[in-house]
Amino acid sequence: MSGDGLDADTLFNTPCVGYNFDDLLALPGHSSSSFDEVDLSVKFSRNVTLRSPIVSAPMDTVTEGRMAIAVALLGGIGVIHDKCTPAQQATEVSMVKRFEHGFFMNPNVLAPTDKLADYDELREATDCATCMITDTGFMGSKLKGIITSRDVDFIEDRQKQLSEVMTPKSKMETKKEPVSLKEAIAALKKTKVGKLPICNEAQELVAIVSRGDLKKNRDYPYASKDVNQQLLVAAAVSINNLKVDRIKKLVEAGADAIVINASQGDSTQQVDLIKKTRNEFPTIDVVAGNVVTPKQAKDLLDAGADGIRVGMGVSSLSSPLEACCIGRPQGSAVYHVARYAREYGIPVIADGGIQTASQIAMALTLGASTVMCGSLFAGTRESPGDAFFHGGMRLKSYRGTGPVSVEEIPATAATRRIAGVPNATVARSPPNVGCAVVDRGSAAALVPFMLEGIRKDLCRLGVGTVDQLHTELYNSTTRFQTRSPGALGSLAS
Repeated sequence: MSGDGLDADTLFNTPCVGYNFDDLLALPGHSSSSFDEVDLSVKFSRNVTLRSPIVSAPMDTVTEGRMAIAVALLGGIGVIHDKCTPAQQATEVSMVKRFEHGFFMNPNVLAPTDKLADYDELREATDCATCMITDTGFMGSKLKGIITSRDVDFIEDRQKQLSEVMTPKSKMETKKEPVSLKEAIAALKKTKVGKLPICNEAQELVAIVSRGDLKKNRDYPYASKDVNQQLLVAAAVSINNLKVDRIKKLVEAGADAIVINASQGDSTQQVDLIKKTRNEFPTIDVVAGNVVTPKQAKDLLDAGADGIRVGMGVSSLSSPLEACCIGRPQGSAVYHVARYAREYGIPVIADGGIQTASQIAMALTLGASTVMCGSLFAGTRESPGDAFFHGGMRLKSYRGTGPVSVEEIPATAATRRIAGVPNATVARSPPNVGCAVVDRGSAAALVPFMLEGIRKDLCRLGVGTVDQLHTELYNSTTRFQTRSPGALGSLAS
């Protein structure tokens, strides 16, 4: 009975043979529970735990603040792209961290002498209508009152001082520290207010608790959160786009992990960046990559990487100017790197080629802890960019590492000789691919559908957790068979 199918070690160590996710089938096991009891909690990196294995890719047509919020509310994590200035990227990270929180230590604060115009400017910048009023306009000073949209919406004179329109502290409900989050939430429910300020003995504002968070906790019980009950979010950095203060701004904005973007992760520059980031910001996780072999992963793991991205040449968008002769089939890459990284206790992310729930389940079965999805989320309502209509269909743009349009770049001596152009610039397309994808609706509806499919596949394998899935992979309990060429042809059709 144990000889039915092949164990992973035998399958993936066959010389000169590599497998993608669709090349393999896992043989079913004994199911002892229903699929809705399957726990999909996983590690994204050494210190970041998720409630589901879904990660949105750091692409400028996939992940900004709205997408990261949607994915985190459903148990995953979004990686904010870095195709923008450090300040803009930090703002997107802050948007996620501000969306839901326990004790909020950095609310909007103004002084009583500030004008309504100042409130309007702050409200537009932060997309938050509630503002605390303190005597100095900063946290840690005496609380004077609160301003909400209901106080100011119908006032025409925007030069009025906030002291004239605010709700004074004498009419507010407050709580004195020390107080636990559980006690603060109980007080919030009892007082039936929208925001509950927390003050110290000197009546100085130190934090607030929000009623909106209670409703979000009710509606999204499996959201991925940090110890302060804020949504988890990661941010990408690229070695060729790394400004001096980018990582510092991202850490200050509250990013839970830094994800390094590179098509070839095993480089001296990335090893140096990992070490530098670990030294300067020891409390934040660094996810490195991309790699496809244990030899590549070793350098990054020895440098202190907290997570590894796996995948080369398997993305739905690849460069037309690069020959796709370097890489590895994704199934084989995930298995070998995940098995090696397991010795370090580091999780791996299957990055690229994910289109269906069954492919996500196979990636997890082969050792991945999470999967990074780009094209899967392209075209959803939460992805950046405006939708447009073409041929009666609602579409959104989706592209690779940069803009699709032709750009003017300085011509090197070699390109001038080849083209015979004496001018200082030449026009060419940058190395990327772009397209338009059909509107897929909301990610908030797509992700639960995918998670249900993953749970069903794990239930068919007879496992109840991802940790159990990985244990049975490495002790040879999970058995595999390859698909026949005819089966692969039917999948393609």
